[in-house]
Amino acid sequence: MKKAARPPASLDRANRAFARSHPGESGERQPVHTVYGGAHLFRSDTAPKLGALARRALEEYAPTPALLAEALGLQASEGQAYAATIHGRVKAKLEREPVEDFRIDFEDGYGHRPDAEEDGHARAAAREVARGLREGTLPPFIGIRIKPLSSELAGRGLRTLELFVTALVREARALPAGFVVTLPKVTIAEQVRAAARALAALESRHRLRKGALRLELMVETPQSILAPSGEAALPALVAAAGGRCSGAHFGTYDYTASCNITAAHQVMTHPACEFAKHVMQVSLAGTGVMLSDGATNVMPVGPHRAAPGAALTPDQVAENRAAVHRAWKLHFDDVRASLRQGFYQGWDLHPAQLPTRYAAVFSFFLEGLEAASTRLRNFIEKAAQATLVGDVFDDAATGQGLLNYFLRGVGCGAITPEEAQATGLSLDEIKTRSFLAILKGRRDGQ
Repeated sequence: MKKAARPPASLDRANRAFARSHPGESGERQPVHTVYGGAHLFRSDTAPKLGALARRALEEYAPTPALLAEALGLQASEGQAYAATIHGRVKAKLEREPVEDFRIDFEDGYGHRPDAEEDGHARAAAREVARGLREGTLPPFIGIRIKPLSSELAGRGLRTLELFVTALVREARALPAGFVVTLPKVTIAEQVRAAARALAALESRHRLRKGALRLELMVETPQSILAPSGEAALPALVAAAGGRCSGAHFGTYDYTASCNITAAHQVMTHPACEFAKHVMQVSLAGTGVMLSDGATNVMPVGPHRAAPGAALTPDQVAENRAAVHRAWKLHFDDVRASLRQGFYQGWDLHPAQLPTRYAAVFSFFLEGLEAASTRLRNFIEKAAQATLVGDVFDDAATGQGLLNYFLRGVGCGAITPEEAQATGLSLDEIKTRSFLAILKGRRDGQ
C-alpha cells in the first residue's frame, strides 16, 4: 500500500496559521449577562445590593411559581413541577450570585462631566473595587467602560483608564479575576490599537502580567460591521487588539440609531440588529472571542409609588403588577431570542430584570436537557463515531458543542451537577472542558 502523499509545506503553514487564529472556545466561563451602572454610583457592595432589589421584585411581583409562569408564559405542558423548578432556581441564584458581570460605566451611564469630577470618580471607583476585592463582595466578572476613542473624547477616555488602573493596582496590588476594559463605539482599527497600547503601557508600568488587561469591543456602529471595502470589519478590529480582545458586545440602540431607525422601532429583534449579530457570529466564529447581545430598555417598574406613610390602593397594586409583568415578558422573550441565535450573554439595566434574565436562561437550558443528555451519553458511548438518536443525527463535530451546552448550563446554575452527570460523564470529565480530552482519557483508561 502506498503511503499518503506528503502535503506541501505551504499548506501545513497555512493550516497552522488558521488553527492559531481560530482556536475555538477559550474554555473560560462566560457570564450570562453584564449589568452596568454609572461610575459615580458604584460601591464595593453594589452587586449584593442589586441582588437584594432583585429578590424584592421577585417576592413582590411573582412570589409563587404559578405567578412567574403566568407572567412569562412558561410552557404549561411542562406542569407545576417545571414552574416550581424555574422559580426555585431563580430564587437560589439571586441569593447565591445575583450578578455575574458588572461594568462600571464612564460612558452612557455616566455622561459628560468636568475633568476634575471624572478624575475623582475614576479614583474613587477603583478604591471601591479594591475594597470589594478584599471583602469578597465583587461579582465573578467586573470591568470598566471608558469613553470612546473618538477625536473629541479619546484624551478623556485614556486618562480615565490610566487613573482607574493605577489607583486599583496601588490599592489592591492585583486585578480582580475576570477584569476587562470595554471600548465603546468603535469605528476604526486605530482606536483599538490605541487602547491596546495604553493597556500594554499600564501593564509594564505596574508590573502586571502581559495580557492581564483584556479588552472588549462594543459593536455599536455600522463601521464596526462592514469596512469601506465591503469586508466584515470585526476580524481586523479584533486583530488590532493584539490578542487582548476577549469579547464583542452588541449595542442595540446606538447601532439602530446609526442606521437611522426611529426610536419606536429600536428593538433587539429588529432585522437590522439580527443582520449585524449574524455578521458578528460568522466573522468571529472559532476565534474564541465571546459574543454578547444588547439590552431591553423597557424597565420593569410600576407606575405607582406610595406616598410616605400611605399604601397603594388595590387597583394601583394591580396596575403595578401588570406593568412589571409586561416588561418582564418583553425581557424574557428578548433573552430567549438571543439564546436561540447563539448569543449566551446580554446586558441588563435594572435589578428587576435579573429574575427574568435567569428565568429565561434556566428555562432555555432545562427545556433541552433530556434530549441533550441522551445525545451526549450515546455519543460518548460510541466513542465519537456517528450515531443516530431519535431523529437527530450527530457526527464528531457536535461533541464539543454538546459538552459546551452542559458547561454553560452548570456554570450559571441552570443545570445541577447531578443532572449533568446523567450524560454518563463525571464532574471531573466535564471540568476538562474538552470533548477530545474526555475521549482520550476514556481510551487510555480502557
